[in-house]
Amino acid sequence: MEVVLEMTLPRNAESAPLVRHTLDASLRGLGVPPEVRADIALALGEACANVIQHATAGKDYEVRARMDGAKCVVEVIDGGAVVSTAEGGDTGRRVWDAPPAPPGAEHGRGLQLMRACTEEVHILDRVQRNGAIVHFEKSFAG
Repeated sequence: MEVVLEMTLPRNAESAPLVRHTLDASLRGLGVPPEVRADIALALGEACANVIQHATAGKDYEVRARMDGAKCVVEVIDGGAVVSTAEGGDTGRRVWDAPPAPPGAEHGRGLQLMRACTEEVHILDRVQRNGAIVHFEKSFAG
């Protein structure tokens, strides 16, 4: 069986829990172990938080998830632009090009967390549109 979810969500803090709970319910219905579901929820939460905090264009973002008997593939799609910093303004770099955050940092570790708890993490620029696609996969085998 294959389950596909596609959601268009407002770029606000209330949307992230909604999409996490919706995806988790689908995974639970497929019999995915709790520890695998927790890894997917963490990665999804980090990807959504990045869009909510950093995307500068568009009021909405999209989440697409495809689950089969072996893995879950998730894409979080935003219409954002280049990230800016408080010190120097526009850095010309996207969030994923920035150096890794120090271990004690409160912010900036989302990509590191996604890579630690999922497989096949890719960030792609949207073709002919602003924004990016965060793609990650997680095998149900653990």
